Amino acid sequence: MRRILIFTDLDGSLLDTTTYSYEAAGEALALLDRLGAPLILVSSKTRSEMEPLHRRLNNHHPFIVENGGALFIPMGTFPFSIEEASTRDGYAVVEIGTPYARLRTALNGIREELGCRLRGFGDLTVEEVARLTGLSTAEALLATQREYDEPFILEDKEVAWGRLLAAVATQGLRCTRGGRFYHLMGANDKGVASRMLMSWYERVAERDGQRPVTIGLGDSLNDRPMLAEVDYPILVRKPDGSYDPDVQLPHLIRADGVGPVGWNRSLTALLSRL
Repeated sequence: MRRILIFTDLDGSLLDTTTYSYEAAGEALALLDRLGAPLILVSSKTRSEMEPLHRRLNNHHPFIVENGGALFIPMGTFPFSIEEASTRDGYAVVEIGTPYARLRTALNGIREELGCRLRGFGDLTVEEVARLTGLSTAEALLATQREYDEPFILEDKEVAWGRLLAAVATQGLRCTRGGRFYHLMGANDKGVASRMLMSWYERVAERDGQRPVTIGLGDSLNDRPMLAEVDYPILVRKPDGSYDPDVQLPHLIRADGVGPVGWNRSLTALLSRL
């Protein structure tokens, strides 16, 4: 007996990077529903952004926000209490990330050390966030309601990735790269949060005499920690048709298609073989 669990990135994976639609993934979503396989959303998005999508998908499973900054687990998901969690608005919430105010202070220090222009979401107007992301103004407002992760743009293209990482490390923090932005964060990442969730699902599966099988889908470097934790990692093509060259893993499956098209094809093909 197997219990299939799906962990997925959103923008550029389940969601089209321009329209933010998941329509092209409809076949795979319907298949997951028939199988009763939990679809766990794992994103750099905020809770405020993810909850409306969670409802539109009629998804009642846990979700992971802000690059693993926190897990939101609907009450009753597991038949046991989670020691690390606090209770909030009908969720058991496990916070892993660094408070946003600390990240904002650190970004100023990184900016000074590098001597270049860095602009985080906290420096941008809602209209600027909307323009950079393609979101509506109302959606961009939700994207600025951050708690554990600061997206930023590096406007000096001469600053090398290694130099940026070194400056971030002096602040005791970490940095990763998503589809559109760099992300400043603490000890969290998508892999840490996903592994925690897997451990709780494994407890339930063991009790029920099942074996969990995990699948992960993503398209960018910030998805690599999550993909490294699953049994079947799937890398989705970027809008230009390429794969992120920094995501290299043993047994990596490369999706045949961009965004939700590739997400749909690769997932339906894999599930037909399992």
